Amino acid sequence: MGLSDFYQLRAHQHANTEGVIQTDHKVWQRPELQRHVLRKIDGTKNEVQLLIDGVRCNGCVLFLERVILQSSGVKEIHINALTRRARVVFDEAHISLTDLLVVFSKAGYNPRPLDSASLNDSRKDESRDLLKRLLVAGFGMMQAMMFALVIYLGPSDEINGPTLDFFRWLGFLVTSPVVLYSAQPFFKGALRGLRGRELNMDVPISIAVALIYGASLFQATQGGAEVYFDSVSMLVFFLLTGRYLEMRVRHRAMDSTDALARLTPAWAERRDKNGDYEKVSVHELQRDDIVRVPEGGHVPADGLLISQAAQLDEALLSGEAATQHKQRGDALIAGSVVLRSPIEFCVTHSGADTFLATLASLATRAQAMRPRLAQAGQVAATRFVIRVLSLTVITAVTWLLIQPDRALEATLAVLVVSCPCAFALAVPAAITRTISVLAPRGVLIVQPDAIEALATFDRAVFDKTGTLTLPSMSIEHTHEGVSNDEALQFAASLAQASSHPLSKALIETNTKPLHHTDSIGVEVGNGIHGFINGDFFKLGRAEFALDISSGGIKDEAIIEDTVLSRNGKLIATFRTNEALRYDAIDAVAALQKQNIQCNILSGDSDARVKRIADMLNITAWSGRQRPADKLARITAMQEDEHRVLVVGDGSNDAPVLAGADISVALASGTELAQAQADIVLCGGQLTGLVDARRTALQAMRILKQNQRWALCYNLLAMPLAALGFVPPWLAAIGMSTSSLIVILNAMRIGRQYSSKAAQPSSVPL
Repeated sequence: MGLSDFYQLRAHQHANTEGVIQTDHKVWQRPELQRHVLRKIDGTKNEVQLLIDGVRCNGCVLFLERVILQSSGVKEIHINALTRRARVVFDEAHISLTDLLVVFSKAGYNPRPLDSASLNDSRKDESRDLLKRLLVAGFGMMQAMMFALVIYLGPSDEINGPTLDFFRWLGFLVTSPVVLYSAQPFFKGALRGLRGRELNMDVPISIAVALIYGASLFQATQGGAEVYFDSVSMLVFFLLTGRYLEMRVRHRAMDSTDALARLTPAWAERRDKNGDYEKVSVHELQRDDIVRVPEGGHVPADGLLISQAAQLDEALLSGEAATQHKQRGDALIAGSVVLRSPIEFCVTHSGADTFLATLASLATRAQAMRPRLAQAGQVAATRFVIRVLSLTVITAVTWLLIQPDRALEATLAVLVVSCPCAFALAVPAAITRTISVLAPRGVLIVQPDAIEALATFDRAVFDKTGTLTLPSMSIEHTHEGVSNDEALQFAASLAQASSHPLSKALIETNTKPLHHTDSIGVEVGNGIHGFINGDFFKLGRAEFALDISSGGIKDEAIIEDTVLSRNGKLIATFRTNEALRYDAIDAVAALQKQNIQCNILSGDSDARVKRIADMLNITAWSGRQRPADKLARITAMQEDEHRVLVVGDGSNDAPVLAGADISVALASGTELAQAQADIVLCGGQLTGLVDARRTALQAMRILKQNQRWALCYNLLAMPLAALGFVPPWLAAIGMSTSSLIVILNAMRIGRQYSSKAAQPSSVPL
């Protein structure tokens, strides 16, 4: 796998350059590994999801984004300080993945392409590093307090001046590792924040630690009575305790979405040329490989089932708890769990191209992006730090004038007790928790701003075909001597160029091999055209497919049907048979109960749209709507100051999804529709939209609670500290507790959810 470079790295000494992470990224030059972590976007553009070790705050984010964007070929970057996720879009013609990782390393951070191994390694490294620093701080604090006890007792016959000096220097010795090693994350965070021209929460903490340590050292050299080595050790210990607890809660909050990246196994059993099975890395799987999966194993790639039948668990992928029964030829999704006897399947997509990788990428993209609320919170936190530093100066000057011996303690208490991180963490904690809660339920948040919009929209617009209903196709009439099977064969050959639900239904209905097509094209909202065996075929609306000038439309009834023409002449009509999604009635009723007006905008005939609208008790509906017509309706609603949510499925919905205030696409929809959507319903269940809105409303309530708590805490604690009522060690406990309360409160989001029993996917009309 190209990992021999690791041993070369260990065999040779590398010069340590300050601020540079010495990591060999050459292993990522291998195509097998790149295929696993890179997603092709357009042309030479690639997207990679990274875990960035060392990111502490938004100061790190601003600095990194500025540095990376200066690199040639980098088009886009989003980093989330709380989740430490980064999404980078780059042009491989100008910069390679290896070179991109080197740029991160030179900036002083360690990037890891996101997969299950990097997730585990990152968590282990972070936990191990923080735990070691915490243990050193705890040991140093206990020893410093023992030595300080002697000093507090004061001079006596047994304890004279030289003995007190000796214990002061002992306190210095045990405190130095605490300050120089355990407190290092705070100093690094402060330096990175200042380098990024931002005042973060580590700045006042670092000033306080350095000030206490420096003042105590000065007092020790002068033989002064007041040294605070025990206080600075306690301060660092309590702050690290709070940070360690925050880390544990953060890891727990990310478990749900990180589980997506862990579903793909590291190894697969691939059939070789002799018919035997060999164990290979999942990175080596190629299209058309035959793979065997044992009972209880995870499917390593997307593919088609070769075995006669299979039973799979896709709960973590779609939120559907019921066992999925598959027959030969059915599609399998990477990450599914085989419940019974071993199966064989043929690989169709592997690496970053699988459905699972796409879901994980969308989830990570959401975690990497900073919503508007978070940006506003970070600005408020920066302003708050400026006010804290100003109040610190005022406190120091005032106490020096009134009672100089208490100036240091009051000044340190103000620096430490303030908690700008509570402001900065309120939004990211709520957003991250909401994304993690909804992911296992089959609701994938692609744009974090959608959470706020979910709680405020008052209009819901649904497409019909493929969204409220599941279509199937049947032959209505054939002409020009074409048989039913031939008509289906021609139609399915054209339909393979589109991912529209009707196209999928045609392909599923056809049983014959597909024809080769030339010059095939798709006209959104109209249909598909192309050449088959030298004849020009059109499939779609009657007015699109038929040559009107030659009298093509003679039967008004076919206007409602899907039409196939050859050289402008009608050869077949197809009737659409639809089944209402089983949860459509419940989802629409739940939204209407919340005073949300539901609308249907469909390209189908008025009669069919009215029938569905009556079943769902929807009074606002329109048929024969082209994409431009739908977009005009959405724009009119927005001009009337309504916030509009659009649910669609199919490429013709992409413009409408892009124009909505918040857009939702079903996972069965086209890639274009999902790319435009803010939310993806992975299980194809419309009730997931109701769950998402309920969770979003709770998230916004808790977010406001956290913001009010942060404000009240600081308004109460800072005056008390400035007046000298709060010692530095108590200030450290208060500051850490304040941040922890914000995160723990955010963890309440989604706990009241109760799963529903599995239901069939549709009910016939």
